[in-house]
Amino acid sequence: MKYLLLSLLFFFNLFANDKAHTFAPSEDCKACHPLIYDEFKTSMHANALPQNDAILNAVWAKHPKHLKAERFECGKCHTPAADNLNAMLSKDQKALPDANNPTHQEAISCAYCHRIKSIEHHAQSNTNIMTNTEKNYYGTLKEHMESPYHGIVSEGNEHMQNGNVCIGCHSHRMNNHNLNVCSTNIDNQMDGANCVSCHMQKVAGSVSNLHERSEHSFHGFAGSHAHSDMLSKYVDVTFEAQEKGFSIDINNTTSHALLLHPLRMAVLKVSVTRDAKQTQLKDEVFVRVLGKDSKPAMPWIADTTLKDTMIQGSEKRRVTYDFVLQKGDKIDATLGWFLVNPQAIEKLNLQDDAVANKFHIFKEMHFTF
Repeated sequence: MKYLLLSLLFFFNLFANDKAHTFAPSEDCKACHPLIYDEFKTSMHANALPQNDAILNAVWAKHPKHLKAERFECGKCHTPAADNLNAMLSKDQKALPDANNPTHQEAISCAYCHRIKSIEHHAQSNTNIMTNTEKNYYGTLKEHMESPYHGIVSEGNEHMQNGNVCIGCHSHRMNNHNLNVCSTNIDNQMDGANCVSCHMQKVAGSVSNLHERSEHSFHGFAGSHAHSDMLSKYVDVTFEAQEKGFSIDINNTTSHALLLHPLRMAVLKVSVTRDAKQTQLKDEVFVRVLGKDSKPAMPWIADTTLKDTMIQGSEKRRVTYDFVLQKGDKIDATLGWFLVNPQAIEKLNLQDDAVANKFHIFKEMHFTF
């Protein structure tokens, strides 16, 4: 009886939602997909709204649409399951994020991603085209599976299979000054790797408690905020001694830049230990700074790139040091990043935010000369 009631409730929600182009709550997925739900609930997808992300909230606080109390244009990708998304994107209406609206709290929901039917490519940004039927919950499993609560389409959606399901939001974003403020430049066919295979790697545990399996795709979405250790294998850090110093090579084997958002800053920290004395060498910074009138500017104002030292996709970057090594010296190299460029912390009033100020370690390597 319990499962019958859940099933009826689920299909009632879907039927009602489809008419309004809304989506079943992610909480509904927990009963059958507990492992996936627990991963998702703490992910940036589940928390991609100002109320749950201090950094996004700080940026949104500076946005002219927020200052004028107009509309949440970011909702297209940050709250796509909102019941008033059309109003958020309309120039004729006012619609801001509402912490008391359950559909806003869904952020990028389970049902939203699994109902992406196709991607429309546009110059400014892409658009996800959604299916309007409860029978089309798309997935990547090749064998046929059945659920008493919703339909499953495991084949026929190329975007799920090749990872392009992510590029509706993660491909590019052009501002009104024709500046691409955030781009993956992704090539999902490169060496068989794609967004899903890298950022949603297979981990232990069943997809569902209705169909026992040994593994499932990770729904915590490994990235710069969390679980970046899952991605470290795609970036190699190597050491080479030279006559008058040494070099550290960073080989980015992915098809996109090491960091994509212009607010972030990557740093290579290198030290040399000799006879128990450690010498910290100068940090090497990798960053992309947007600007206007020769000064750093917010993404919606910027019309140029003032500086771009970010390591690009498929790039091998060499950093040289004039520190002359001696036999037995130990070299420690740490590659990591700040989610907010330290020079922007004060401007965004994030001085007291631990996440914004934290140096996130991505990869550590140790070498001996």
